[in-house]
Amino acid sequence: MGTAGCRLGYSDRVTGHVNGLGRNLDGVRRGNLSTVLRLVHRTGAASRSQITQFTGLNRSTVAALVGELVERELVVENDPEATSRVGRPSPIVTPHRGPVAIAVNPEVDAITVAIVGLSARVDRRVRREVDHPVTPQETAQIVAQELAGLSAELADRRVVGIGLAVPGLVRSADNTVRWAPHLAWTDSAIVPLVEAATGRPARAGNDASLGGWAEHLFGVGRGIDDLIYLNGGASGIGGGVISAGSALGGHRGFAGEFGQNRPGFTDPADQRTVHGTLEDEVSRARLLAVLGIPGGDEAALEAALVNSSTPAVREELARQRRVLAVALSNAINVLNPELVVLGGFLASVYASGPEELERDVAALAVSAAWEGTRIRPAGLGEDRLMIGAAELAFSALLADPAGDF
Repeated sequence: MGTAGCRLGYSDRVTGHVNGLGRNLDGVRRGNLSTVLRLVHRTGAASRSQITQFTGLNRSTVAALVGELVERELVVENDPEATSRVGRPSPIVTPHRGPVAIAVNPEVDAITVAIVGLSARVDRRVRREVDHPVTPQETAQIVAQELAGLSAELADRRVVGIGLAVPGLVRSADNTVRWAPHLAWTDSAIVPLVEAATGRPARAGNDASLGGWAEHLFGVGRGIDDLIYLNGGASGIGGGVISAGSALGGHRGFAGEFGQNRPGFTDPADQRTVHGTLEDEVSRARLLAVLGIPGGDEAALEAALVNSSTPAVREELARQRRVLAVALSNAINVLNPELVVLGGFLASVYASGPEELERDVAALAVSAAWEGTRIRPAGLGEDRLMIGAAELAFSALLADPAGDF
């Protein structure tokens, strides 16, 4: 895949001191290494000539930077494919398979752990089902146990860190989980617990915000600078916002809490709860109940919904679409996105009647705000939260590839 589909932020496009590594020669070199590695990471493959064109650096500088990244086992160079073009073909630079991040998503019904390589390559994902909402301490121990079980697969890899995608409000200043109601976590310092249990550096973020960032970088939102992402999981609904190519975090990192909004109802008969919050009304648990199944992963739920011809299931999906349409129209009126991405069980709700959902959103949104907006299911499927969590773990390496990892 070439660079045409890759759109980095402004600070990624330029070199050296803008990446925060200083104005001296060493700082400029490290900043340039970061720019090249980010480019290869986000595109999956780029020729030296493409890197030269994108960065504006001369060919000898790019050759030296790529050579250093090769020595550090962060990228590999491959012979170019045969071409009829005049001149010597440019070598292709791809991510090295060695560096990996460990991605973790604790939920009320399971903890998922994945091995994720550079360029959003999910090499392995395991799901540990639980019969109760786990505590932070239990989470840390389960992560350590799963890593021990994956030790053979990690033997020849370099684990750069652990990223946790948590279904709750995660304070950006210190990675504290301020509030994760469905897990019953309040002011939980999950990161030091995981670091102590695994001996690996860790970071935490909101699961939906990370899923939105992953879709922006690698999924259906790639190359789109203004999008809204809503994630539907066992713990409810969360969201992420990409504005002008940057993640919208808010004052403390809590932006995107769509699930606690009260969307209103076009038909009062659609309301099922007293408070009427979005995540209480548009609910995975309600879908499982009407299907008559206890749980399962996203693929199992979608298959059950698709294969069901039961009127009660069809009626519940239609009701949830109507409520979701109100919430989406409100968000579109405020944020005017180019794209709305729906992940988790929300993608299944959308798939049950995409024309109906879009029709209802169009009827409720301000026409000028809706004009040109599209609604799409998440492109990364079940990997989206894992890839988003991995981006957290890779962030230090991508910012300074010459650092000590």
